[in-house]
Amino acid sequence: MSQSPIELKGSSFTLSVVHLHHTDPAIVRKAIEEKISQAPAFLKNAPVVINVSSLTSEVHWRQMQQAIVATGLHIVGISGCKDGQLKRMISRSGLPILNEGKEQKPGPEITAPAIPIEQPATKTRLINTPVRSGQQIYAKNCDLIVTSSVSAGAELIADGNIHIYGMMRGRALAGASGEKSCQIFCTSLSAELVSIAGNYWIMDQIPAEFFGKASRLCLKDGALTIQTLN
Repeated sequence: MSQSPIELKGSSFTLSVVHLHHTDPAIVRKAIEEKISQAPAFLKNAPVVINVSSLTSEVHWRQMQQAIVATGLHIVGISGCKDGQLKRMISRSGLPILNEGKEQKPGPEITAPAIPIEQPATKTRLINTPVRSGQQIYAKNCDLIVTSSVSAGAELIADGNIHIYGMMRGRALAGASGEKSCQIFCTSLSAELVSIAGNYWIMDQIPAEFFGKASRLCLKDGALTIQTLN
């Protein structure tokens, strides 16, 4: 008997979630573009889920969809829709409505609109407290050092290198502006996602022998590599 030309398997992917808190498509587009400019290597042309839990049918959905797509993001689904009329509009636009079900490990979260807080120009940003679930730390134009633990659901982003000296259970995105020489250093690697200059692994892709161990990640020939951190 010949083998089937397709095979269906269950899998999971880490996706960014854009939470919309404004009904003006122009404002939302500008906020998303600002976020992308902060981490272009990771967010440019990224697949995303749009969360519309804060919106009602008063929003002009077609214009909102066009504004989001115009930023270069690729919408793979809509979540959090509570308004029946809005749900029908979204369905007519051809986008799938996602049932979130049980709580999932979220992808890197983008909240729109948002006003970025400028950090003082420094060579290194130092965080001495635990980074909790839902927190995002961004080290603009510098390295990031975290001396405590990073919880699942937390996110570290740096234009430079990232150093974590506690348990690392969240997401670490080094070289966010595209610098491929950046590295990630962890004393205990149990991350949901690691990324350098847009090249990333989710948890299932991290080699098992390095999980929970002191590890160093870098790019070699354009691909992520990992080695023991001595």
